[in-house]
Parts: sequence; structure tokens; C-alpha cells
Amino acid sequence: MKQNLRKWMDATMFLVAFLLIQIIVGIIVGLFFHNDLNTSPTPVIIISLASSLLTIILFAWRKWLPITRAYLQTRPWTALLWVVIMTLGTVIPSQWMEEVLNLKMPEDLERLMTQILSNPWGYIAIGILVPLAEEIVFRGAILRTLLAIFPKGQHWVAIIISAVVFGAAHGNMAQFFHAALLGLLLGWMYWRTGSIVPGVVLHWVNNSVAYIITRLWPDMADASLIDIFKGNEHNVWLAVGFSLLIFLPALYQLSIRLKKPAAQPVEKSEQE
Repeated sequence: MKQNLRKWMDATMFLVAFLLIQIIVGIIVGLFFHNDLNTSPTPVIIISLASSLLTIILFAWRKWLPITRAYLQTRPWTALLWVVIMTLGTVIPSQWMEEVLNLKMPEDLERLMTQILSNPWGYIAIGILVPLAEEIVFRGAILRTLLAIFPKGQHWVAIIISAVVFGAAHGNMAQFFHAALLGLLLGWMYWRTGSIVPGVVLHWVNNSVAYIITRLWPDMADASLIDIFKGNEHNVWLAVGFSLLIFLPALYQLSIRLKKPAAQPVEKSEQE
């Protein structure tokens, strides 16, 4: 009981440390960009870059994430390719579900995100550093600790908790829904492999798709699917169905290919 309480406290500490870094960096940057904080992408990009770097450094320094090359040494390149394919298959269905549930980001935040993703430095922050930092925190530290709390067969409880916390950390309902759904996949992949590498790849592809769409088709960045397909609902359904034909086989392949390295020590509560 005392060990589990300590683990709950550790998981909470990891989340608090992550949030405090965001808040402190935001306050410091806000002192220099007070008038532009809500209108210019520059301070938000700086906050994302600085807070992500500080998070990575802190968690590595404190060894809150075990650093090992065991998973990469298994040469999981085919599995990682399927992660990329599966992620591409989630884009349209996720957007469709958000529209059905009428989940929208606040207009100011949506406009700011579009401006951020239109900036190359925004991609370095949102596309590269944020995925790495968030996977370190939410899977490598928080989920790893939660998996050690719940007994054999209850790993999904830990995965669901971490996914909900991950979604809530995004601060609005639209991003909560999308992030929580992805969090389930990210958590499942971490449980299967004991590594954040597949999650970093998924996270990177997901954020990169948003960047590419914003750069190549800026008018479509905040468009609904029905607008993209020019009011043809039949084509929307075809797009969703086609995406699922990508997603489901990829998910099946990953259920076969994602495995923990044989040489990696695994806590009893994390085993199948």
C-alpha cells in the first residue's frame, strides 16, 4: 500500500513538474511579449521550444525516464512504418468525430495555432520537440509509474487514466478529445514495447500532418470535412471508410509486431 501511494505521488509529481515548467516559462516570456502574447505566434513558439527543452533536460537529469537503446536495438523499422501508416489512418476519422460531436477550439486559439504551424520554428516546436517532451512525461514517466501500480490484467486502467490526463493537459475540449483518443493508442504502444519510440513517431506524424496541411493548403487548416468535399456528404463517408481501411489493418499489424525487447527488464505488473 505504501509503495503504491508513493507511485501515485510520483506520477502526480511528474505531471506537476510538466505543468509548472509551462507556467513559469509562460510567465517569463509574457514579461517580454506582454502586448503580443495572444495575437502573435512568436511568444507561443518560444514558450513551446523553451518548455519542451527544459522538460526533456529535467526528466533526463532526474532519471524520471529510464534511457535505454534496447528497443531500437531490436531494429523495429517495419513496426515503426506501420505506426506511420496507422497514424495517417486516424486523421480523417478523428476530424469527423470532432465535427459530429461539435467540438471546436476557441477561435482565437485556432487562429493562433494556424499561425504557429505556418512558421518553420513552429514546426520545430510543435512537430519535433513537443512530441518528444510529451511522450517522455505522459508515457515514459506517468504511464510507466501507473503500470507498476495496477496488477496483471488491469493495464488498461493505467492506459485510460494516462490518456485522460494527457487530453486534459491540452486545456480545451476539442484538443482533449483528440489527444485522449491518441493517448489510448500511445499508451497501448508503450505497454506493448516498454519504449516511447513508437509513441514519438505517432506523435510526430500526427503533428506533422497538421503542419503540412497548414503550409500547403492554408485555407483548409480550419475547414470542416463537408467543406473540403464541397458539401458532398457521400464523399465524406467514403473518406472516413477509406481511412479506416488504412487504420484497422495497420492496428492489426502492430498488435503482432509491437513487442518488448527480450533483454529489457520488465516489472511484473507490466507483463501480459
